[in-house]
Amino acid sequence: MTDAQETAADSTLRTTGGAPPDDGGSSATEAPIPLLEPQDGVPPVIADEASLAGVIAAFAAGTGPVAVDAERASGYRYGQRAYLVQLRRAGAGTALIDPVACPDLSGLGDALAGAEWVLHAATQDLPCLREIGMVPEVVFDTELAGRLAGFPRVGLGAMVEGVLGYVLEKGHSAVDWSTRPLPEPWLRYAALDVELLVDLRDALEKELDRQGKLEWARQEFDAIASAPPAEPRKDPWRRTSGMHKVRRRRQMAVVKELWETRDRIARRRDVSPGKVLSDAAIVEAALAVPPNVHALAALNGFGHRMGRRQLEQWQAAVDRARALSESGLPQPGQPVTGPPPPRAWADKDPAAAARLSAARAAVTALAERLNMPQENLIAPDTVRRVCWEPPVSPDAGSVGAALAAYGARPWQIEQVAPVLVEALAR
Repeated sequence: MTDAQETAADSTLRTTGGAPPDDGGSSATEAPIPLLEPQDGVPPVIADEASLAGVIAAFAAGTGPVAVDAERASGYRYGQRAYLVQLRRAGAGTALIDPVACPDLSGLGDALAGAEWVLHAATQDLPCLREIGMVPEVVFDTELAGRLAGFPRVGLGAMVEGVLGYVLEKGHSAVDWSTRPLPEPWLRYAALDVELLVDLRDALEKELDRQGKLEWARQEFDAIASAPPAEPRKDPWRRTSGMHKVRRRRQMAVVKELWETRDRIARRRDVSPGKVLSDAAIVEAALAVPPNVHALAALNGFGHRMGRRQLEQWQAAVDRARALSESGLPQPGQPVTGPPPPRAWADKDPAAAARLSAARAAVTALAERLNMPQENLIAPDTVRRVCWEPPVSPDAGSVGAALAAYGARPWQIEQVAPVLVEALAR
């Protein structure tokens, strides 16, 4: 720890009544220490431009990495927007910002330009942060660092407890963060989420360095920071839960019409689509293709609590699907741009199936030796693509080039290419 971090830890220990873990960790015999209060108390929520200007100035003058977190209202509101942003930096303390009241945080993002942002599961928070003008140049992802280092549990609470010896209270992780005003216990929870994030980052950096994986982690973090925004999904209605039960094209059309109707209503009302109509109800209606409101009302999910007007709007969607011509019905599946499903390889190309079996076994063994999840060593889809269409003469150079074309980082190519060459040669 730095001197500032040791001071922060000592202050926290005075609050919790515990003793500091040695070297940022806790021994197996020491009981974890409940972290009950933020070091500086729960800060006020920043909800006006004047207060935001003060936060921007404070964080611009701060030093070192900045811990960043965001709270969404998944399951309550439409979309994945941020409803609270938490930050902590040495010299600036902790800030809680209401992005509903202050929807443009680009000034804060500019003030933190060049600073390393420490996030836990960065890919979950970066899209909603980008929407309000906060885009990091440098990232340290403590969840991904934990995966690369071989930790069996990489949730924030588990990591803080296992690495730093503190217990975070996680009872408010799934609450409705769009609530206003936010209750004080929720704000305390939110502040504690960034309280020790930089300390966790420092401890994980040391562990990655000890294992010889620090450069690997840096390449992964660079890939996260430089990744473009995700493209909208094509035909998102196809991801309706239970879709595997829907076999006929007419039934697929019912799913599509109901899904799109639900989405328009949810967007307009700013509520989670599942609160408008469940996926299970959509699939139930698709399988039955009810001819009228009376038949629809008899299905699960369209019971007596649903009013006549609501039933009529859902039946109208079903009727639109029933009225489509055969040529207007959805196709059974989305166009396949990559290899077929692995279960079909043995019939389509037995040699490719043998290559994939050998490659999977080799990659699994390598991941075990490196003590990390296989999917973090190399994307399974990348392995499938290389095995389906391998280089004409598979050697380290050609296999490495193929991996790079599919987005593998240099460290992944260095580790994986040799075992894939051997597997492809078999």
